[in-house]
Amino acid sequence: MIKQDWIYSDDRMALREQCLSILLRRFGSRMKDDGTPENSTESIYACAHDWVSQGHPKTDGIVKYYEAYYREE
Repeated sequence: MIKQDWIYSDDRMALREQCLSILLRRFGSRMKDDGTPENSTESIYACAHDWVSQGHPKTDGIVKYYEAYYREE
């Protein structure tokens, strides 16, 4: 039997899905004046992964975390 890493457990994957949903709704559709995305999907996915891998139990604070560390200006 292969030991599964805790960050890929069912609970952690569900949390990652919730994080992605929140971040994509909030930041994924914003566009610059030239029609390019204001925030990359790469930064959104990286934020969700880091949030989960740091052991946060809930999504509370994920938006402020993204704005502080991942938002592209």
